[in-house]
Amino acid sequence: MSKHLHRCLAGRNGGFTLVELMVAMILGLVIIGGATGVIIANRQSYRTNEGLSQLQESARTAFELMARDIRQAGVTGCDSNGRIANVLDQTDPRWWKTWFAMRGFSGNDADGAAVFGTGTLARVEGTDSLLVQGLDGNGIAVQSHRVSDAVLKLNSAPTSIAAGDVMMVCNFSHAAIFAVRSYNATDTEVNYAVGGSGLAAHNCSQGLGYPTNCPNNNLYQYSPGSQVARLMAVDWYVGINSRGGRSLFRKRMELPAEEIVAGVSNMTLTYLQEGGDSFQAPAAVTNWSNVTAVRVGLTIDSIDQRISSDASVNEGRLQREFANVITLRNRVL
Repeated sequence: MSKHLHRCLAGRNGGFTLVELMVAMILGLVIIGGATGVIIANRQSYRTNEGLSQLQESARTAFELMARDIRQAGVTGCDSNGRIANVLDQTDPRWWKTWFAMRGFSGNDADGAAVFGTGTLARVEGTDSLLVQGLDGNGIAVQSHRVSDAVLKLNSAPTSIAAGDVMMVCNFSHAAIFAVRSYNATDTEVNYAVGGSGLAAHNCSQGLGYPTNCPNNNLYQYSPGSQVARLMAVDWYVGINSRGGRSLFRKRMELPAEEIVAGVSNMTLTYLQEGGDSFQAPAAVTNWSNVTAVRVGLTIDSIDQRISSDASVNEGRLQREFANVITLRNRVL
């Protein structure tokens, strides 16, 4: 009896059979595989949502910064009725020296500010661009104007004015664009006489009257209370970034272009003219001074790769198109 019990107990302690082990392993692999699939799916969903958030944030940033410039297009600081004198030497063909307020260019038209090419900062051919002029910051009141000395004395002492800065002075008669020859911070005096070096040498006359008469002076005295501010001239375009991709760039006059938003692969711009009922391409605009709104369309790619449903297209990046309408404040009653 004891021998029989010993044999039964020995059989019970013999462990699992090979079949039982294989079944257990298969069940374990199924559970692990299922858990891994859930983790991968959650990770991919997170990356996709993160990519969509990045696209929306990029669009908001681009539209907000572009709107700040576009809304200021043509602003002089005074109601000058479009009467702009410009004593900058027009024989120097720099894109920002002629007053135009706003001008758009289609994808194959050169804008004079950013050249087409494949190198860093070059404009991408086939993408629209926009040149905008206005005022950079708030104006400063004029205390007095000594016409014979070509000196504007200001009411306050800004520290940012320097020789070569391009400024605009205005009142309700007209506005005038000129380059600063020198600035005396102690006396708060801006000298714009003909001469100097660099950009300070760009004045062809010291007469700020309207219309401009170069090289002969058309003298005009601005009264106390007139406003002086730095001229803003910018070019918005899609260009090649330092990583070989595309970005939205903003170029200011003589400064290198700044990368504003990465991943912008295309930009289309259409314009609404006063009295019109539809937005038109740049070639259809008959009078840029009558443009009251700009429709900006941006195509933006996600920074991360392999997050779209088709990894073979655009390296798996998400791509979305966004549009925004921006109204020019000074042209809408």
